[in-house]
Amino acid sequence: MKYHARKRILVTGGAGFLGSHLCERLVEEGHDVICLDNFFTGTKQNIAHLLGRANFEVIRHDLVQPIFLEVDEIYNLACPASPIHYQHNPVKTIKTSVMGAIHMLGLAKRVKAKVLQASTSEVYGNPTVHPQKEDYWGNVNTIGPRSCYDEGKRCAETLFFDYHRQNGVNIRVARIFNTYGPRMHPNDGRVVSNFIVQALKNDPITVYGDGSQTRSFCFVDDMIEGLMRFMQGPDDFVGPVNLGNPAEFTILELAEEVLKITGASSEIVFKPLPQDDPVQRQPDIGLAEAKLGWEPKVPLREGIEKTVQYFREFLG
Repeated sequence: MKYHARKRILVTGGAGFLGSHLCERLVEEGHDVICLDNFFTGTKQNIAHLLGRANFEVIRHDLVQPIFLEVDEIYNLACPASPIHYQHNPVKTIKTSVMGAIHMLGLAKRVKAKVLQASTSEVYGNPTVHPQKEDYWGNVNTIGPRSCYDEGKRCAETLFFDYHRQNGVNIRVARIFNTYGPRMHPNDGRVVSNFIVQALKNDPITVYGDGSQTRSFCFVDDMIEGLMRFMQGPDDFVGPVNLGNPAEFTILELAEEVLKITGASSEIVFKPLPQDDPVQRQPDIGLAEAKLGWEPKVPLREGIEKTVQYFREFLG
């Protein structure tokens, strides 16, 4: 890589599921990458293969506290993203979203860096419109058990746009829909990892509700490509933009697909739907297609096969 094209890039939450894949891709492209993580949900195992690289470094730091660095770009991915993890300490979750956004925006303002916020489809809550477009304001319970995450991310979006309007900070806001793939935490409570781990152990597969609720699953490689295209895109397109796979599947269809791929003999058991769990979730990605030329490429079966292979090795 030519020296002038090489960037110093900060990835917060860089040892997490998405963050580690992003760090890997940026390192491979020759950038100087700083991975910042407090290792609450991220693990050193996710980034162990990068530790010997001259253009990769790790800082153990909690984003609730400010940090001062010299960087060209910031990907702000720091925040527990699964219900089990973000409900474990809800006050800390909302602090990470809000204080983390303030600190990263302040850093971007000082050093004139470009900063991308990893927002979420959860800003739409339990949607009353389907599929969800970026101009939909959402249907969110402000005081429910999921609110620490949903409202924390909504507030972070507000902060990003206020810093952009008031201080001219060069921002990007990406709304990430259900993403899966290797390096997912095996105990994160998310449906893909849950089903695969249960199937590989021949434990019963737990479906909440009647399994008719839908999700749209995006393989991690596709998501990283979308985030990087967005960061590298024109400065007059700041988002928010949906990034996800518009192919919609019921939870029951996912369970059956996992059973086929793993060859497990697990039975499917049904349990009550958790409070405020959305019934439908599907992105409209027309804006991402038009502005970024991006759409996901990996079909569900191929992505699940790769994820199953990872968990087979991980669980031994």
